[in-house]
Amino acid sequence: MSLKVFFLTFIILLVFSGVVNGRRFISDSGGLISDGVHSEIGRDLEILRLDRDFAGGEEESCEQSYGFLPCTKTALGNVFLILVYGYLMFLGATYLSSGSELLLEILGPGIIGGLFLPVLGALPDAMLILVSGISGSTAAAQSQVSVGMGLLAGSTVMLITIVWGTCCIVGKCDIQNSVAVDMKDTRGFSLTGSGVSTDIWTSHAATIMAASVTPFLVVQLPQLLHSTSGRHLSVLIGLIISLSLLVSYCVYQVFQPWIQSRRLAYVKHKHVISGVLKQLRMRALGRLCTDQGAPNIEVLEKLFKAIDENEDGYLSRTELKALVVGIRLEEINLHENDAIEKLMKDFDTSHDHRVETSEFIAGVTKWLTEARGSEAPSPEAGPDTMKYLDDLHEQTRREHHFLGDQSDESVETVENPRSTAIKAVLLLLLGTVIAAVFADPLVDAVNNFSSATSIPSFFISFIALPLATNSSEAVSAIIFASRKKLRSASLTFSELYGAVTMNNLLCLSVFLALVYIRGLTWDFSSEVLVILIVCVVVGVFASVRSTFPLWTSLLAFLLYPFSLGLVYVLDYKFGWS
Repeated sequence: MSLKVFFLTFIILLVFSGVVNGRRFISDSGGLISDGVHSEIGRDLEILRLDRDFAGGEEESCEQSYGFLPCTKTALGNVFLILVYGYLMFLGATYLSSGSELLLEILGPGIIGGLFLPVLGALPDAMLILVSGISGSTAAAQSQVSVGMGLLAGSTVMLITIVWGTCCIVGKCDIQNSVAVDMKDTRGFSLTGSGVSTDIWTSHAATIMAASVTPFLVVQLPQLLHSTSGRHLSVLIGLIISLSLLVSYCVYQVFQPWIQSRRLAYVKHKHVISGVLKQLRMRALGRLCTDQGAPNIEVLEKLFKAIDENEDGYLSRTELKALVVGIRLEEINLHENDAIEKLMKDFDTSHDHRVETSEFIAGVTKWLTEARGSEAPSPEAGPDTMKYLDDLHEQTRREHHFLGDQSDESVETVENPRSTAIKAVLLLLLGTVIAAVFADPLVDAVNNFSSATSIPSFFISFIALPLATNSSEAVSAIIFASRKKLRSASLTFSELYGAVTMNNLLCLSVFLALVYIRGLTWDFSSEVLVILIVCVVVGVFASVRSTFPLWTSLLAFLLYPFSLGLVYVLDYKFGWS
């Protein structure tokens, strides 16, 4: 983080301190000299507070956060405070994001990438939700908790509508054969010929996001059944399910790199199988299998002798190398020696570092069986025909492409891990402190602005607060998507889906805990419906396809005003709330 941002944060805090200390000094000076003059001046200066109307209206009392932070009851004054506190929350979120990325560079994925990063990313939202209902009387908490629900719904909707659609636009590439071509953007804003593609793991992330709305459904069941007796119990059950899903999601994130590497290894293995079978079929003077599906021993023995150049009755590594030449291993980031190792591992069952005739026939038979079990695009072709093997080889190449293999990317080493770790911890601490300190004043400012303008606090928090807590994520995602590559697009959309999942699990858990412990009433049917519609629509849509033409961004944009309008109609026209 740059020194300028640190300096600006310090200046803002200093201004607040100056206002408070100046006010206290003036007030105290009147007590030191009671000549009637200084006390009069002190009282005159005392009224120069933020809770006085900017236009010169009458002063109204307000409750200062922590007893000293500025407060106001006027609309214009609260706009100023929302901007200031919102900017400080944005800084807190930025510090948390920067510190998390530094830790990721040092420690890599796994525990850090799977557990701490998602939790830290949702921390500002969780803080705001917590303070919205933790203090004051039950009646006051019930009225303020709508700020937390507005933030929860607003963050979710903003990330997978406005930010999602913007990433589609800035990351668009030409679509050819249903796949966006990296770094090729010549078709302008073609609604069907331009768009983005993501890998299979991004589709999995979208599926998880859609499933993460389950706790909302559980909590909403009593309202759906028009029952009032089981509402408190449903909140507890929803909380337990939400926490269970949160733990499961974090465990999945921790083990995902291992799962991904195993899946990539399997796809590379299938690519070698299909490539070698193609080479064998091209060299063979007959079919590799009989009409009954059994291996054609005569043809395979002739193939063995053709490959055995020194005619010693065994195939060495050098002789097997001829089978992997021409497979285009660079398409799947596989070295030639690694492909030969895969051949030896499957064929050399005696482990004597050479392949006998019987081992060669058994290995080819095994691979033909695996190829026959694969879902190739042309099932009408025989499993040992060139067309079938060509289709299978192309299928494995495409599958590898959509798995998003990053093994060819260079990994930058951290020059000074110790200082980087210290910087990361300091950024995380600073971000956490800022989020914890200024969450409560921001919620108070939103409530005061709502009272001054008669605008429901839900809509203020739905629109304004996500800009403070999610702006750093949004800007980072848009910048990364602009690289116009499948890998960058996959990471961008995966982070968006992951952020929404954490909103639906971690932030909802905090919200449900507040409702249950403080005995609040769950009365957010329209808000829950909006979250369900947006998450399910985008989640299911993104889970069944990996390429998104430009027209899909327009649909995403339209979901945002639709969500706002739906809540307004249901709450204020049909009386749901």
